[in-house]
Amino acid sequence: MHSQSSMRAVAPLFHLFNHRAAMSNKKELLWASRFNEPFDEGALKFSSSVHVDGKLFREDIQGSIAHATMLGEEGIITAEDSRQICDGLKEIEKEIESGALVPQWEDEDIHTVIENRLKEKIGAVAGKLHSGRSRNDQVATDTRLYMRTKVNELKGALGALMETLVDKAEAYKNSIIFGYTHLQRAQPISAGHYYLAYFNMFKRDRERLNDLMQRVNISPLGAAAFSGSTLPLNAKRSAELLGFDSIFSNSIDAVSDRDILIEFISACSITMMHLSRFCEDIILWSSYEFGYLEISDSFSTGSSIMPQKKNADIAELIRGKTGRVYGDLMAMLTIMKGLPLSYNRDMQEDKPPLFDSAETAIESVTLFNRMLQHTRIKEDRLKELTAKDLSLATEIAEYLVKKDIPFRDAHRITGKIVSWSIENATPLPNITLEKYREFEAAFDESIFTALTPEASITSKKSHGSCSFESVEKQIAEAKELL
Repeated sequence: MHSQSSMRAVAPLFHLFNHRAAMSNKKELLWASRFNEPFDEGALKFSSSVHVDGKLFREDIQGSIAHATMLGEEGIITAEDSRQICDGLKEIEKEIESGALVPQWEDEDIHTVIENRLKEKIGAVAGKLHSGRSRNDQVATDTRLYMRTKVNELKGALGALMETLVDKAEAYKNSIIFGYTHLQRAQPISAGHYYLAYFNMFKRDRERLNDLMQRVNISPLGAAAFSGSTLPLNAKRSAELLGFDSIFSNSIDAVSDRDILIEFISACSITMMHLSRFCEDIILWSSYEFGYLEISDSFSTGSSIMPQKKNADIAELIRGKTGRVYGDLMAMLTIMKGLPLSYNRDMQEDKPPLFDSAETAIESVTLFNRMLQHTRIKEDRLKELTAKDLSLATEIAEYLVKKDIPFRDAHRITGKIVSWSIENATPLPNITLEKYREFEAAFDESIFTALTPEASITSKKSHGSCSFESVEKQIAEAKELL
């Protein structure tokens, strides 16, 4: 039998639908044993998910091999049957990978594709694979295996981005840029401090994924449809074979909930939100009006009509894709919000948002990292702007506080100085001491020492501040973390 099946393996198994009314009868649907009429052609096409869950063929085969191995070890099926099933599944995996086996929509789902092909390869023994297993715990297992891979991929992409941010922070730790509130220039800061702010955001994103993995890496195999099985299944052995940390504690919950998908897509959404904010900065800062930052030509595009244009398209696309991932999260929450226990077919719709959010987040983080590596701060322009800007006004107020003037009074005095500076087009460092003393007699020559961006940054004393010394410490801590 096995040699004959090997010969058949080279022949195409799945053919295009030929629109004959009896077509659905020629495909064995795993659930159809009690039915006397063929499933409606339109209903089959509507309910088919193989074009989506086909992505899970490796996970499905991996889970099936573990299940078959456990069945053989526990004596539920013979060791020889277990071996035939596992060998056949490995061959099918190669067939799908090579393109020799191409699922079509009338195959319903990837689980049906694989089991029907296994039957063609090894005959009736293939029917023993599903002993003690439902498509419910099968799908839940596939999904967790997929998520485990994608969580680790996203963690890896975030780790690489965090390394780039530390490199940028170190390269620009002594460079001075504007810090902003309300999109208005606020105070001068170390550029390294700015990069480390995003480092901390992505660090939390990675921590969320680490925490999520504790809930992802639980095996649902053995829960069957929702109530368990009368067969003496060894759920712990199946979990061990698949590298799960633990097994389900409630069979209904194991197959009917999708918390981990919602949590994962939520984590992806938060990561995309952080990327989007960063992209917004890059888009603004690379514009002609700001001119603080230059993006490499390798990550910019031009205009089909305006030759002078250099657009931050990659940053804009990532910003736009954030909305897609948000939509995936809302889709999952809506799918699950009214479902009674236990399994419902609505849950078939969980795969598109899961796949889309995982792939979008991983690709976005990876590409953003490459783009960020090819950006540079225009230090000469920023040095000129920060030396003359009103962002040093807070230094005047705090200077007066050190002269024992209450902060509210110091704030009021400084506000009047700023108004005079604007009206007379005179930068704060260029105002004469005599003029300063007209506003407050406590001013002396030391005010001019305080009115430089370097002095402003160096004078910061509080924990986690933007001072050059603090940034050095933060860089060291970030390196140790990585």
